[in-house]
Amino acid sequence: MSDFTKTYARMMDQGTAMLKAFNPALEDFRPEGLDRLMPTMPRDWMNAMFGNAFNPDGLDAKTRLMIALAGLVAVGATADPQIKYTVRHLREAGATQQEIAEVIYQMSMLGGLPAMNHALELAQEVFDERKDDHEEGDA
Repeated sequence: MSDFTKTYARMMDQGTAMLKAFNPALEDFRPEGLDRLMPTMPRDWMNAMFGNAFNPDGLDAKTRLMIALAGLVAVGATADPQIKYTVRHLREAGATQQEIAEVIYQMSMLGGLPAMNHALELAQEVFDERKDDHEEGDA
């Protein structure tokens, strides 16, 4: 076991002990569904926060979010809540399902086919959620 591995293992053990001391239920906390606790920002606010306000001639929020999604997929698509959150915000920023899928497809060369497939499944879950939300609103 390398020094880094030993240090990392000690850090994880310390973190687990700390969580257990603060709240025993947090020891086994899993972030599934955590992405749904954060509301989706309106498009104008995203552009103000991630685009036009600080760099008026720079990238818009949609493009910045596409880059973020590409990075999340390229590193192996292991950050499920972050991918779903980014896809949700991309839809709000005006990206189509096809554009989002294309970004994910492009990253298959960097993150691999399993990462691409997993990211597409996560994106589909977000697309399905939005469809369900719109159906409920129409009723």
